[in-house]
Amino acid sequence: MSPIQLSSTTRKRIDSLILLVVQEYERAVIFRLGRLLHGGSKGPGIFFILPCIENYTKVDLRTLTFDVPPQEVLTKDSVTVSVDAVVYYRVHNATVSVANVENAHHSTRLLAQTTLRNMLGTHNLHEILADRETISNTMQNCLDEATDRWGIKVERVEIKDVRLPVQLQRAMAAEAEAAREARAKVIAAEGEWKASRALKEAAEVIAQSPAALQLRYLQTLNTISAEKNSTIIFPLPIDFLSQFLPSRLQAASD
Repeated sequence: MSPIQLSSTTRKRIDSLILLVVQEYERAVIFRLGRLLHGGSKGPGIFFILPCIENYTKVDLRTLTFDVPPQEVLTKDSVTVSVDAVVYYRVHNATVSVANVENAHHSTRLLAQTTLRNMLGTHNLHEILADRETISNTMQNCLDEATDRWGIKVERVEIKDVRLPVQLQRAMAAEAEAAREARAKVIAAEGEWKASRALKEAAEVIAQSPAALQLRYLQTLNTISAEKNSTIIFPLPIDFLSQFLPSRLQAASD
């Protein structure tokens, strides 16, 4: 089979074309004499570009991330904090991202900074520290709504760090320490109250049963002899101790 013979004119035309390869994750927005080609963005695949007549812009459709620089924010309760965040976004409409905005990525970064400051300025400090996930979701919805006309889809926003002034950190640490000490005192007082009630109930039981008092006496002797072996113990008869007991216990022992 003989090869295809091309005329010199056709060969010159092919040589003058620019070969454009568009990857699977890319789209090419092609303009011909200033007009967008019918059908919008092209790709993936191989395309030919006519020099001086057509120009193109490649757009990456993969998810991209950028860090929002630390922003000095004055909260609703007049506390100055430094907050930074990270934004995950992607181009969902390549044609709109090229035709409707000069630089969609730079515009999204600037919008994220201003949105972060405005959003946190409407919250108190404790809300920023405790409700990061809620604030991140609200910010993501605001950014996604604003960047939709730029062909950008904001997928996720995360607040990375909230840095407080040193004086405020010390004040919060002192407040937390005082709260812990107060709680410890309350717990200790509750323990003393429960222990005193238990001792009272045990005394009432012993008062009603002289045998229980003698068993307790023997148990105490056993404990002392086990813990302090160098101690010499002279056990006394329980009757000898009865004269030091209240009259009610003496009557019960008789």
